[in-house]
Formats: sequence, C-alpha cells, structure tokens
Amino acid sequence: MRATGTFTVKAFVPAELKPEPAVSTGLPVGVATMEKHFEGEVAGRAATLFTAAFDQTTGVGTYVAMESFEGSLHGREGAFNFVHSATTSGNDRTAEFFTVVPTSGTGDLAGISGAGGIAVDSDGTHRIWFDYQLG
Repeated sequence: MRATGTFTVKAFVPAELKPEPAVSTGLPVGVATMEKHFEGEVAGRAATLFTAAFDQTTGVGTYVAMESFEGSLHGREGAFNFVHSATTSGNDRTAEFFTVVPTSGTGDLAGISGAGGIAVDSDGTHRIWFDYQLG
C-alpha cells in the first residue's frame, strides 16, 4: 500500500555533539534534532536525529536521518522508525535511501515493513510517501 502526505519541520535544533577524534574534512559535520508534523494519508509527528556533512552556502552535502514516527498511515494508528538519506549538489536529490526499520512498529502498525521517499516541490512543499506492508 502507498500512503502519501506532506510535512513541515516544526523545530530544528543543532546539537553541540562533535565526532571524536576530530577529523578535518572539506565539509563540516553537524548533528541536530528535529520535530516534524505530517498531514494527509500520513498523519502525525516525528522526532528525528539528523546528521549531515553540508555546506550552507552552496547547498552541497549529504544527510542521514533516523525518525521515530507516531500517528497513522491510512487511519491505522501506531508508531515506527524509519531512516532516510540523500545527497544534493544544491538543487537536486541523488543517492536516496529510505526504509522502515524492521520490527519497530507498534499498535495498528505492528509488523510494518517497506520503503518510501521524500520529495521537495519547487514551491518548497515537502512530500513523503510510504510503500508499506503490514504482517
């Protein structure tokens, strides 16, 4: 089944966490926490651990995000984890990865598995979809 929705970032809080030992590279590595809110067939909120090697000036970099979602997919209530990453050269998304974490589902979403994706429209709307199975 495919559930689609849109989301907004309600909070983005950079953390002071730095990798040890320190290694100097061409891009700074950062860690942040995020809160997202979802609407549509995907409805609810997520707490996110976000890591990135990213240049704010050029928009070039890669991120990896681990999300803990609670809410509903097609009206089925519960919670689960999903992970995603992508690389950008400033105005695109490549090398995308998106998967639901096995055995992380609770409630009506217990046994969830699958994949999905994220897209950003030209007007800045953030879209998400899950291609999932329950079982």
